[in-house]
Amino acid sequence: MNSKLSKIRTEYKQGQLDEKNMPDDPFIQFNSWMKDVIDAGIEEPTAMTLATVSKDGRPSARMVLLKALDSNGFVFFTHYNSRKGAELEGNPNVALVFFWKELERQVRIEGRVEKISPEESDEYFATRPLGSQVSAIISPQSKVIPSREYIEERVKKYLDILDGLNQRPQEWGGYRVIPDAVEFWQGRQNRLHDRIRYMRKSDQERWIKERLAP
Repeated sequence: MNSKLSKIRTEYKQGQLDEKNMPDDPFIQFNSWMKDVIDAGIEEPTAMTLATVSKDGRPSARMVLLKALDSNGFVFFTHYNSRKGAELEGNPNVALVFFWKELERQVRIEGRVEKISPEESDEYFATRPLGSQVSAIISPQSKVIPSREYIEERVKKYLDILDGLNQRPQEWGGYRVIPDAVEFWQGRQNRLHDRIRYMRKSDQERWIKERLAP
């Protein structure tokens, strides 16, 4: 065992969670925490880990960005033909993790995904900077490419023929994660962390709150 790693310790002292004082709706609680993160000036506040599972049960995870949130779920965008897109097509069950170390907070989300409407994807794509639009258009995401120069040349060729507005490629768009469970974690001293989980009732409307052991 690496002794230097095993000696790393952090004591969490910044906050606490009491389920009695938390709203009945996890989206209200999440929005409150997101406001705290943004107000604190934390870098990449919307960065989240997305975990997917392939048809043969192999998990994979990567960072993506939260781009929209409403009472139905959490929205992110990607290539439908990427590795994660293929895994989502075969198995819609996913998990998300937000970690904001500066506030000693974590949110874990479990649920399933569905594609958002083409109109919603078009609307978001139109707001992206030109470079991000071009990247979505020319990149065969997750596929093996021969070199960095290969992808840069594709960008150059596309920009040379660019005439007018970019249209969203049909293989790129948004997914909404519809949660079944949302867990809020607040670091506490001596590893006695606060963990409050919201679970959706079978009627798909009501949530129950429960405290988990740290």
